[in-house]
This record gives sequence, C-alpha cells and structure tokens, in this order.
Amino acid sequence: MSRPRSRLRALLSSMSLWVVVALILGLVVGALVEVSGSAALTGAIEAVEPLGGVWLNALRITVIPLVFAMLVTGIVSIADAASTGRLAVRALVVFGIMLTASTIYAILAGLGLLNLWPIDPVAGQALLSGIPGDTIAAVGEAAHTDGLRAFLNSLAPSNLIKAAADDGVLGVVVFAIAFGFAATRLEPRLRTPLALFFEATAEAVVVIVHWVLLAAPIGVFALALGVGLRAGVGAAGVLGHYIAIVCLSQIGVIILVYLAVRVFGKIGFGRFSQAIAPAQVVAFSTQSSLASLPVMVERARDYLGVSHASAGLVLPLAVAVFRLTSPVANLAVCLYAAQLYGVPLGIAALIAGGLTAIAVSIASVGLPGQVSFFASVGPICLAMGVPIGVLPLLLAVEVIPDILRTIGNVTADLAATRIIAGDDEAETETAAAGI
Repeated sequence: MSRPRSRLRALLSSMSLWVVVALILGLVVGALVEVSGSAALTGAIEAVEPLGGVWLNALRITVIPLVFAMLVTGIVSIADAASTGRLAVRALVVFGIMLTASTIYAILAGLGLLNLWPIDPVAGQALLSGIPGDTIAAVGEAAHTDGLRAFLNSLAPSNLIKAAADDGVLGVVVFAIAFGFAATRLEPRLRTPLALFFEATAEAVVVIVHWVLLAAPIGVFALALGVGLRAGVGAAGVLGHYIAIVCLSQIGVIILVYLAVRVFGKIGFGRFSQAIAPAQVVAFSTQSSLASLPVMVERARDYLGVSHASAGLVLPLAVAVFRLTSPVANLAVCLYAAQLYGVPLGIAALIAGGLTAIAVSIASVGLPGQVSFFASVGPICLAMGVPIGVLPLLLAVEVIPDILRTIGNVTADLAATRIIAGDDEAETETAAAGI
C-alpha cells in the first residue's frame, strides 16, 4: 500500500497537475458566474484578474537575463566540446544541420497545419477577451514590414539596453551569441571566471523562475477566471485544438527522423524502432532526456552498432546541447499564438523567429519543462512581434506536448548517434543485427 500512496503523493505534488486543475476550475467558475448574471460575482472576478497579469509580468522579466546568460554559457560549452576531437566536431555539425532542418520544417508544418485546420475565429476571440491586453514588441512591428533594412536593424540595435527594454529579443540574442564566441577566444584564466559568472547568473534566474512558478496555480486560475467569464467553457475547445496542432507538428518531425536514420544511418525502420523503444518508454515516463541517457547509451552500443567510445561521447553531448523538437514545438506555439491574435507574419518575422528558435534551443537545454516553456517560447514570440499574454493558459496544457518533446529528443539523439558513428562503425554490428 505504501507504493501506491507514495505515487499518489507525488501526483498531488506535481505542479503540472495543480496548474491544470487551476485552469479547469477557473474556466468553470468564470462560466458559472457568467451564466448566473451576478454583478457582484462578476465584479469580484474582475478584481482578481489583475493577479494573472502581475504573475505573467513576473515571468516575463526573467526572459532576457536568462536567455542571455544561458546563450553565453551554451556557446562556451559547445566550443569546449569541439576542442575534444574530430568526433565531437562531427557531432556538432550533424546537430546543427538537423536543428536547421527541423526549424525550416517547423515553420512549414506549423503554417500548413494552421492553414488546413485554422483556429475557430469566434472561439479564439472569445478566449482572448478574457486575457489582459498585451502589446506587440517594436522589433516585431519592424519585422512585419518585411523590409530588409528594418530586419537588419533589429539584428544590430544601436542601444542594447533599450532593445531589451522594448522586448527586442532578436538583437539581444545576436549580441549574446557574439559575446559567447568572443569569450571562447579569451585565455583560460579570463574565460573560466566569465563563463562561471554567466552560469551562476542563469542558475540564479532559474531559482527566481521557480519561485514565480510556485504561484502558477494562482496566476493561471486568475487568468482562467476572466477567460471563463467571457468565453465560457468553449475556450477548452481552442486549447484542445492547440494541443492537437503542436502534437501533430512533433509527430511529423519524429517521422522525418526515422526517414533520416534510414537514409543516412543505413539502418532499417524495424531494427531502429525496436532498438530505441526502451529509451522512448523511459522518456515517456520521466519526461527527461537526462534520465533516459543510461538506456540510450546501452541501446546505441548493443543494438545500433555504435562503439562504446562513440556512444559515451556523442550521447552525453547530445543531451547537453541538442534538442531537435525544441524549434518544432516552440515555433508551433508561436505560430498558433500569432494566428490567435491575428498577427500577420511575413518572411522577416519568420526568419527572426527561426533564428531565435535555434538559439534558444541551445540556451534552454537542461531546464525543467515549465521553466523552459517561457524561456524558449517567450523570446521567439517577442522576436516575431507576437503577444505573449496567452502563454500561461498554453503552459497549463503543456503536459501532453511535453511528453512528445522528450520522446522526440531521445529519438533524435539516438538517430544522430547512429548517423555520426555509422559510417566508421558499420563493421562492428553486434549480435543484435538480426533484430
């Protein structure tokens, strides 16, 4: 009896569960008040609603320092990894190609899915009517002009502090990348303390985000009250549609990973599927690529024909700096929010979102799911000029998409490992080759 009880306690202590409960409760209570027509209760809800805006602003203030600090430390760590040898360099090249391809796919798939299956405009506007007003960032407005000069100006703002204050995330990201590469050119006695400073800064901001997320059930409940009051429980249909769009985008990229490993890794679908299934099960149950690492190493070595040395280097590196589903899922969220708000996205805005998605996929590696959702999606939305007021409601239903994120990352890690080491180690096929 102790094991079921401990599992129940773990479930009840899960922040994701409480956020979902707060979302449902807020929608239902708001809808019931709307049906009742009580002016007093409506006034009470309108008095509580600002709490949601305060909570969202508390999260929003952490985005710029967190992304900047983690980009610098991520680039320094990649440079350090590249210095370890030819295999590490090859791995980083393959990771970069796959991330770029997944970003292009994400934009095409997200736009295609939303064109084939658009958001119900009535339900979407009803949902937005309960969310505090949000403004579009100035850099996003510039990107929407599709003008090359406006886009280039957003890459190199004349005043970095002003750009950060105006949510000019793309300029901040570009400067952080340049700063990170500049740090790799310093001698070790200067580079090491600088990297430690930004690593400590990132960790401190993550602690702040954790504190803010402790109030997530309250913040989501306050926001959901307003949505329920004005949109009713019909808002649940929009959230369900959102889950379907994000999940379909991720399923598509996972299928493409299977095709890529068949062509470039020279391994059959059946063998690859059976070899990685245990790692996918661990990913599903833990929602953690790091927790799946021991199983991934064992399956790559014993069932994918990868040497122990290659698996021991490539897979930890993949877990540290490579998240294939990050651009796919994050851009799907941003494209969904753009259609929800009716924000037109031209080529410049899509390029800005794609570049930011690749950068934050590196910066947010290793963060917990709820923290990485805001650290990853927020900067992309701001770079594209898309309001972020709806993100807390989308966070509340992120549980299912997050499972697919982890499964997709584990699948891509093993596929990349086979592709990277496959040509050199094809002759080392083990007894598992008969699978």
